[in-house]
Amino acid sequence: MKRISLLFLAFLLFFISCKVKTTEKVKEIKSKVNSEKTSTKAANVTILKKIFVIDGLNDIPHKIWLYLPPNYNSSKEKYDVIYMHDAQNLFDNVTSFVGEWEIDETLNNLYKKTGKSFIVVGVENGGEKRIEEYTPWKNVKYGGGKGEIYVDFLVNELKPYIDKNYRTKLTPENTAIIGSSLGGLISFYGGLKYPEVFGKIGALSTSFWFSDKVITFAEENGNQQKTRLYLLVGDKEGNSMVPDTENMAELLIDLGFPSQNLKTKVHPDGKHTESFWKAEFLEVITFLFNLENNERTNN
Repeated sequence: MKRISLLFLAFLLFFISCKVKTTEKVKEIKSKVNSEKTSTKAANVTILKKIFVIDGLNDIPHKIWLYLPPNYNSSKEKYDVIYMHDAQNLFDNVTSFVGEWEIDETLNNLYKKTGKSFIVVGVENGGEKRIEEYTPWKNVKYGGGKGEIYVDFLVNELKPYIDKNYRTKLTPENTAIIGSSLGGLISFYGGLKYPEVFGKIGALSTSFWFSDKVITFAEENGNQQKTRLYLLVGDKEGNSMVPDTENMAELLIDLGFPSQNLKTKVHPDGKHTESFWKAEFLEVITFLFNLENNERTNN
């Protein structure tokens, strides 16, 4: 019996050793793959030297990525500003999870074609704490619920810093908040909670399923007359994503949200991926900032 126990113990130690080595090997492979990636961020994308630690939000440092227009240094004009989340996925393939949005390439091309420019402020997520940061309410299964702290940071600390140090247009009609998935949820929440700050909301593949409290929140805050809102969802994202998005759009219209300020797009081939959001980003900002009409006016 003692011999069997020793054999079992030896096997267990061998199994654990193999598992640890396998885990270390996987980490080594991932690290090697990342180190072999070539940075794809444009020259006009930087990471601020100032690192923000959001009070009450897990004491995790948050890096801020900044996209400045190609003509920023050669002009004196002020710019519309887009605040975005998950900055790791916006500009650079090296830091992206499963591919980047190519925000910098898209906006640089837009500038070349139309002369239209934006400043984009991207806030890195807190990694394992991402769910907490991007959810205003708790979920029984997934937890979360610190989104109010995050949004208050954007409004009370980050935006004032950006406005003080860069040439920005200050009004809500010149300020957007855009994100996807839980980032879409926190954008929806932040835009409706602070319409005097964010006049434009891009809620892409929004996780309305996370909490039923989003309905009550929309009922209390959804009757916005000046806010522009773009709701995007893909038909291949899951069973509830499309009806959740369409139901939210209907609720807002019933509450008095102007139909001309709300666009809901259901893409038949859309999946819950960065490549989907990358492909749709230009259309999102075209609607939010009324670029087509502005271009016609300028011509």
